[in-house]
Amino acid sequence: MKPQKGNYKHIIPDLQNWPITKFSQDREAFIQRLIDYVLPKVVSSKSPVLEILNKTVYLEQKRVRTIPWKVDPSDEKDYWNSIEKEVADTKNADNPERAQIKILRRIIHRYSEEIIGHFVPKTHLFARKFLTGLFKRLYNNGWGRGHRLFWGNRSSLLKKIHVDGHIDELRTLFTQGTVVIVPTHYSNLDSILIGYGLDMKASVPAFSYGAGLNLYDTEILAYYMSRLGAYRVDRRKKNPIYLETLKSMASLSLIEGLNHIFFPGGTRSRSGAVEDKLKLGLLNSVIDAQRHCILKDIDQKIFIVPLALGYHFVLEAPSLIDQHLKQIGKEKYNRTRKKTSKLKSVFKFLRKLRRNDSEVFLSFGQPMDVLGNSVDQEGNSFDSRGKPVDLASYFTKGEIKNVDPQRESIYTRILADKIVESFKKENIILSSHLVSFAAFRIIERENPELDIFEILKLKPKEIVISKEKLYTEIKCLQEVLLEQRENEKVKLSSAIRLSPQDCLKDGILNVGIYHNNRVLKMMKNSKVGTDDLKLLYYYHNKMTQYELPNFD
Repeated sequence: MKPQKGNYKHIIPDLQNWPITKFSQDREAFIQRLIDYVLPKVVSSKSPVLEILNKTVYLEQKRVRTIPWKVDPSDEKDYWNSIEKEVADTKNADNPERAQIKILRRIIHRYSEEIIGHFVPKTHLFARKFLTGLFKRLYNNGWGRGHRLFWGNRSSLLKKIHVDGHIDELRTLFTQGTVVIVPTHYSNLDSILIGYGLDMKASVPAFSYGAGLNLYDTEILAYYMSRLGAYRVDRRKKNPIYLETLKSMASLSLIEGLNHIFFPGGTRSRSGAVEDKLKLGLLNSVIDAQRHCILKDIDQKIFIVPLALGYHFVLEAPSLIDQHLKQIGKEKYNRTRKKTSKLKSVFKFLRKLRRNDSEVFLSFGQPMDVLGNSVDQEGNSFDSRGKPVDLASYFTKGEIKNVDPQRESIYTRILADKIVESFKKENIILSSHLVSFAAFRIIERENPELDIFEILKLKPKEIVISKEKLYTEIKCLQEVLLEQRENEKVKLSSAIRLSPQDCLKDGILNVGIYHNNRVLKMMKNSKVGTDDLKLLYYYHNKMTQYELPNFD
């Protein structure tokens, strides 16, 4: 697929007609339907209702006591204490099971109210203007345009947001069924950037997306996220009622036509690498929703669209790579903290923001059904040999449509594998990734006796790489990558096709452009150095999935 060069006409210009707007207007009725959807699932589980209630109360009281958040309702402690008493009192009720189900219904209602957000068209229109201003400052150079266009205009911004891949199919499928976009995940900016790109570049209506409840601790963020289609996810809550309510909310809303953005990795990539292991919970809700539609003869097909994000910089990279190294290294990794002035750090960032610009890439993969089969623009499924697929047959035993959790867990893993495969294929390699990968490989090769943690303990001023070595490494990598591109195994940005000299220059200019420490820098005597080995390692990881040959 060729990159999309112009902007599309919006497929539904009137925000009042967007699926997410209609869903929000029906919010209270949906909550009642959700309760009726969740209740039999919990009641019919292997554990008795009383046991589920007691487990939930215990875990919630423990959460309130050990990890309280500012965003938690003020009555949390009193609420769960009263629920504990009510559950205990059901033993003396005329019909204990009925009394327990009433309590269960109330808990599901409380969780549903917490999870489900709103979508307000006026807030979305404001967000368009606000995000245009924000992204103009992140992606446009602030110098040399005169006062009026100091940060450039919207047109110049949209040229910095590159949209590539199966956009026409995405737009067409939006009218054929429910669309679930599954992106890679690197930054807290991902959700709003994807939303902005879908709105301003692909010109499709807004999607619902999950946001960690911790983000709602900030009042202004809470205000806007609650009105822009976000649903709240509290990762502290591990009790069976909450988990079933969250999963069922996703399933039922998909059944009813609400389009979603699911981050299948579950959280931001700490290492910087493209995700290769996905969380299966939300993906299983997609399978659950499609099976429900088939069993109930509901004419609603669910489409999965992988999305690979590409950045030259990730603002949170320093903390993310620290977390990754601490997790994998344990006692081998000793984090060193540098005392830096926050005011000085902010000043440096603002100065870089004013002088530099950058770009971002959104690469949409081949749409697929919930079994990972490719689909055409009419929503028809085809297997790997191009033969038409009857999706209903996957949810049938003999000639009877049925529910089979074991079978569907296999389907979920198949879908996850297909998404990972698409991430690898759709990920666009940038010059910043290539030069970081080349530089770190040379450092590893020159220190064969050191493991990764020992390498990262080296003093940055001791790291000096000749440009000639880098040119040779980059050229060898370019040759392999260009061959893989011909076989449609990888996507490359235009800078990768430059000469090794120009590719190196472009990569050094762009890599981690807004960090205080320079990831790579030109030095005297035709040398290249770094101010931060951990950041160099982080951006190097963007290419580790490709299993490229090691050149000696």
